[in-house]
Amino acid sequence: MEQKVKKIPLRQCRGCREHFPKSELIRVLRSPEGEISLDFTGRKNGRGAYICRKLSCLRKAQKANRLGQELGVPIPEEVYLALERELEETDGNA
Repeated sequence: MEQKVKKIPLRQCRGCREHFPKSELIRVLRSPEGEISLDFTGRKNGRGAYICRKLSCLRKAQKANRLGQELGVPIPEEVYLALERELEETDGNA
């Protein structure tokens, strides 16, 4: 019997435009109500844009407004600050 190989979903980072497994990225979510938040589970309902766990990618995405373009709404500064804090915490634990 052949075993099925589980397909790993890939998503594109909005900063560097490289493809990574979905589980390695941080999802920025626009809910159906229009609220912007971070989704670490990847399962919340709404439109998502992904960013990899590099501060340089966050800076590129912020400078070019790539998250706002992807989600169709302006991204509040608080979201970028929360992403920056998350990336700094992740780097500190590595």
